[in-house]
Amino acid sequence: MNFIEKYLAKAAGLEIVMTGQEIRCKVDLVAAHDVTGPMAIQQFEQIGIDHVFDPHKVVMVIDHIFPAATVQAKTMHWILKDFAQKYGVTLYDKGQGVIHQVLSESHRLQPGQILVGADSHTCTAGGYGVIAIPVGSTELAAAMATGTIDLEVPLVVEVHMTGQIKPYVSGKDIVLTLIKRFGVDGLTDKAVVFTGQGIAGISVQERMTICNMGIEMGAMIACFSDEAKANSVAESIELSLNEIVAVAACPHSPANVRPVAELSDVVVTQVVVGSCTNGRLNDVEKVVNVLRHHKVHPDVNLLIIPASRHVLDGMEEAGWCRILRDAGAVITNPGCGPCFGAHQGLGTERDVIVSTTNRNFPGRMGHRAANIYLTSPATAAETAVRGKITSPGTLSLGGDLK
Repeated sequence: MNFIEKYLAKAAGLEIVMTGQEIRCKVDLVAAHDVTGPMAIQQFEQIGIDHVFDPHKVVMVIDHIFPAATVQAKTMHWILKDFAQKYGVTLYDKGQGVIHQVLSESHRLQPGQILVGADSHTCTAGGYGVIAIPVGSTELAAAMATGTIDLEVPLVVEVHMTGQIKPYVSGKDIVLTLIKRFGVDGLTDKAVVFTGQGIAGISVQERMTICNMGIEMGAMIACFSDEAKANSVAESIELSLNEIVAVAACPHSPANVRPVAELSDVVVTQVVVGSCTNGRLNDVEKVVNVLRHHKVHPDVNLLIIPASRHVLDGMEEAGWCRILRDAGAVITNPGCGPCFGAHQGLGTERDVIVSTTNRNFPGRMGHRAANIYLTSPATAAETAVRGKITSPGTLSLGGDLK
């Protein structure tokens, strides 16, 4: 069995599992947010029991639309608050952060443990080895009630990484390169495991970015394994990290990927850095390193969205907030920001947006005709200064163009 199958078997109390086998696994953590949680709560209450399986293992996070942009959004917040009080589960409120980042900081599971989340990017936790499974609201309600999940053992694909990434290349460039290769549905209902000596040079934070966008290839599970080589996989592909360059997903698909160097004539109006994909301290640091020496272009709105309160605290302690604001950036409260398309920086048909978030489908961040390019924070930072899509490493640290 491979890494994923071993842990699924353990959670199911079985010696061995096989692809396609239907199993019932014990879960170690169940989570939802203010968009998916209310429907799951409605389904849970229809089950007719008076308790969750373990209050310490059920987490609700208000992150997608905080502060509330509509009356409906505020109503959904109240549903989560009332549920948390009634059943004694943990609630994160008042801008404490995006669900995936909050779970990594305050409820960090060990490699191989099972996380079930009512959000498609639950696979973010695979960056630290967790078997993280996104589910619908009905499945989440059942998991809250029983502490189990029924699933079919997925076919597993291995991405075997070799070599080392180049300067100014990051996890975002790696995963966009993979999405171009697999397409948005190439791994549908499958699992992907990342192995090889190349992963040693990829930080946990960057691994989380890679796993976060596993769903953009269709994968139900995406995780890193310290195994040198996976066993018993359906397919194994080699990925030479030395060959990865800075890339961008062009409108209107995460799979429409081109080298950033080919997009230097694209004028932008807004740059977004943050959210669950690239809102950690290592991401913001890349922006700070540029804005210590440069100002944001006068025709560009640069939004910085920390993934959590912990990240924001780190930014403040390091003095980064002053640097960012003085350079012309706007720092929002921690949360999802405009990624979900609900508030805090939506685009019109006139806008061209460079974003470090995870999706650029039509209407994802506002008007359907807004053009969204997905890039790494390093690319986004230099783009915000020049007002055009710019290859990372173009700007010097002294304030001049190279």
